[in-house]
Amino acid sequence: MADSASRSASIGLVIGCIIFGLGSLIVAHVDIGGWAMAFWRLAISGVVFAILAKVAGQRLPASRRAIVYSLLSGAFLGFDLALWHESIHAVGPGISTLLNSLQIFFLAAIGFVYFSERQSILQLLSLCLAMLGVAMIGSPEFAQNSAATWGFVTGIVSGAMLAASMTFIRKTHDTEPTPIFVLMQLISIGGVLAMIVPMLLFDQGNILPNSWSELAWVLVYGTVMQCLAWGLIAYSIPKLSLTLVGLLLLTEPIAALVIDYSWLDKPINSLQWAGALLTMFAIFLGSLKPKPRALRRYRFFAKFYKRNYK
Repeated sequence: MADSASRSASIGLVIGCIIFGLGSLIVAHVDIGGWAMAFWRLAISGVVFAILAKVAGQRLPASRRAIVYSLLSGAFLGFDLALWHESIHAVGPGISTLLNSLQIFFLAAIGFVYFSERQSILQLLSLCLAMLGVAMIGSPEFAQNSAATWGFVTGIVSGAMLAASMTFIRKTHDTEPTPIFVLMQLISIGGVLAMIVPMLLFDQGNILPNSWSELAWVLVYGTVMQCLAWGLIAYSIPKLSLTLVGLLLLTEPIAALVIDYSWLDKPINSLQWAGALLTMFAIFLGSLKPKPRALRRYRFFAKFYKRNYK
């Protein structure tokens, strides 16, 4: 039964990541600005999560601080999505999704500064490998794409915004455990509010869908990518080991790269493929949670006290 549950969770996590990767294809083809697309994605998902919270009978947290933290998480998520969309338009879904996946290193930095979490040598090594991988991806891109600088900056900063969003989710639960549908509803509200001004400033003329088909794709993006894919990932992660989670989450940038190369005819040379593989390997290493120092010390010295009894 345990093996069956783990297998189904693994399949669910992979499907969720692939759906997320397919979302970048919608962003690339729908003629809506990156900030507006983030607004509509969060607005649509907010309605869905509000309905689900009502049906499930979930209530808002009693703590005002928990509500504020949830709204802040949504604001950072809105900036994450908007900047990721901008990166998609500049350098394509594959590279932008890979750059966004670097959020794990920003999470490590936040954990070190604000939560006094120690960093292992393996995590520091993974950061160096990731930097090398990004350089391998970027060198040909900068030579052939005038928008590469904007694409790389927005892609990397979007990872930082995602890390900040996850941090405020943690602070929300530390303040008061919040039901998932209510939490996602509050996050959606915070993101929508944060996107109004940037959307009006930067996406004038590209805020609304231009056809019924674009409207349909926006609805799919807000419901399937934000609700279904996120639900599959959130459901699957607690049922798997952190090592396996870190490995399977790499299916998202892999799917985006394959889509970018095969469907959108994005030129990706061998150096960039090697850099992408190196970066994904670094992300996987960075996702490994080091064992507590006391446990490592115990296991090291325990071997000296083994005895053979007859």
